[in-house]
Amino acid sequence: MPGLRTERLQRYLAGRFGGEVRVTAIIPLGEATASGAAKEYGYGHPVKVDFTVDGEQRAAVLETTTPGPFGHEHMADRAQMILWDYGAYNALPEHARALDVGAFDSDGNLVSLRNAEEFFLLVEHVEGAGYIRDIARLQGGGELRDLDRARADALCDYLARIHAVKGTNPALYVRRVRELIGHGECIMGLSDSYPDRHGFITSGLLEEVEQRCLAWRWRLKKRTHRLRQVHGDFHPFNLLFREGTDFRVLDRSRGEWGEPADDVTALTGNYLFASLQAHGRLAGPFDTLFRRFWRRYIERTGDLEILEIAAPFFAFRCLVMASPVWYPSLGEEVRRKLFSFMLSVLDAPRFDPERANGYIDAP
Repeated sequence: MPGLRTERLQRYLAGRFGGEVRVTAIIPLGEATASGAAKEYGYGHPVKVDFTVDGEQRAAVLETTTPGPFGHEHMADRAQMILWDYGAYNALPEHARALDVGAFDSDGNLVSLRNAEEFFLLVEHVEGAGYIRDIARLQGGGELRDLDRARADALCDYLARIHAVKGTNPALYVRRVRELIGHGECIMGLSDSYPDRHGFITSGLLEEVEQRCLAWRWRLKKRTHRLRQVHGDFHPFNLLFREGTDFRVLDRSRGEWGEPADDVTALTGNYLFASLQAHGRLAGPFDTLFRRFWRRYIERTGDLEILEIAAPFFAFRCLVMASPVWYPSLGEEVRRKLFSFMLSVLDAPRFDPERANGYIDAP
């Protein structure tokens, strides 16, 4: 535990236990050895702290979690693990008691969080109108304006710009693809949120979707060269336009790094969704925006490989849009077309934006 200074530890322990504290020893703890293969990996580096409180001898173990794979890449991952430990250790009989939960601040001081029950985030307020209003106007029969084209182009160019930033940790790409399938907010979590049956949607159909997506995981996980800076939830509710093409983004999700197809399918999938509700297929202004966005993105980035990646990310978005939980009033015919699109795209080795209606109409 590099940087652990005795005076800071004493100050923290005094605040936690009261009285005069003196640290007498800091001892790194290792794993006990046994016969057979030695355990060479662990999630952290605990240290035993010997100290006195008003002269009374005490001892405790200070644990941290080391950055690394297995879902511990981000500070928030490690915080989640430690907070769970604090809440769970004392609920199990005969378990070593958790005495406190805390954090190191930027100066190396130890700060207690034991009284925290929920965390919050304070974010600046941004003026603007959600891009969903533009979508709703077009969905209601509004004419496609030059401004609509310019705004779609601005959003496309923004993605091209952020996706130009390459990540350096290949494990984060593997993780993002894994979470696309198994995360509670993604494919498996969504399918679990569906009722046992909703019209034509059965557990068997959802299992079929999952099985096809699982095959895609093994196709994608080796493409770690594609790791890029991403938004992660680039849909019309998270985009605020002010004047003209000036916009801000909200609610970045599921990590800084991932697959560019996640962002591109999030927005173009919503063009498709709006068009299915208005026209029963990709048509009118949404057809124009859908094709224009894909063409421009590939032109700006040169990323033709994205067409070989898009399918399971479209599946994720379609499961959201077809969900009776997220969209309870959606007509069954639109749900059917979303599932037709999803299954057809998952079957195709490469997504073709020019064939969107062919995917919808496939038997």
